[in-house]
This record gives sequence, structure tokens and C-alpha cells, in this order.
Amino acid sequence: MLSPKRTKFRKQHRGRMRGVASKGNTIAFGQFALQAQDCGWVTARQIEASRRAMTRYIKRGGQIWIRIFPDKPVTMRPAETRMGSGKGNPEFWVAVVKPGRILFEMGGEDITEEIAKEAMRLAQYKLPVKTKFISIDKNLENSSQENTKNRKKSQEEVKQ
Repeated sequence: MLSPKRTKFRKQHRGRMRGVASKGNTIAFGQFALQAQDCGWVTARQIEASRRAMTRYIKRGGQIWIRIFPDKPVTMRPAETRMGSGKGNPEFWVAVVKPGRILFEMGGEDITEEIAKEAMRLAQYKLPVKTKFISIDKNLENSSQENTKNRKKSQEEVKQ
């Protein structure tokens, strides 16, 4: 399971989850992704369970990228403990997820959109946040490649 090797402080405040994700909200590595639609805490166990579900479905073909990391400690007090006597000990780790955040990415030559969609569907059942399947449009990729080729041609024409 994922957890930080070391942290500056053992315990953290719970914090507030307001607004949308400003970082990690675009596909960076693969062709297909699972994007969060609402905010919440995703535990290290939930991340691992969804990763296993995806990996088993794609039969270890292609590649999966985990774009969130559980770096927030959640403390708990023992059961039937009286009030007072300080904050509890860290029990597990969570990743704070805001709307728009990419949770997982998938790519590879063997991975089709149908395979990726089904694998992500199995993964989203394991997660506590509402998610959406997104993919990079092939037409957009081709048009951006054509645009760069056209720019290079026009630059060469200007040089001549």
C-alpha cells in the first residue's frame, strides 16, 4: 500500500475541500483516464483495490499510472476513551481529491477504448468519489500533429 516514507509532521488538521482541482486535471501519460467528479478522501487501501481491479482486467498488458498519492495522515482515538487526553495516533493515509482531478491513467498498444472503459468501471466501484471516464481524442492528436507539420513547412518556406 502507498504511504509516505517520512513526513515533516506526524499529525495534520482535517482541512476543507473547496473548489476544483488546479493541478493534475489533464491527461499527461496515457490515452484514457478516470476523473473525479466530486471531492473526498481516497484511502491507500481504496487506491490499491482499484489498481488491482484494473490490472487484473487488462491481464497485465498496457500500463497504468496512479496520479494521486495518500500523503495525509488520519488519526483515530481508541474505542471507549474518555474526552480529552489529546489527539489520537495516525491510523491510515488518505489522498485529498477535488473535482476534476485525474485519479488513474491507462495506455499502451494493446489497450482499446472498450478494455480501458471496462477496467476503469471496475476501479470506480472501489472508490468513494463519483468519477467519469475520459480519453484523448485521436482526431485532436492528429490535428495537432498536422498543425506542427504545417508550421514547420511555413517556417522552411520563409527561410527560402
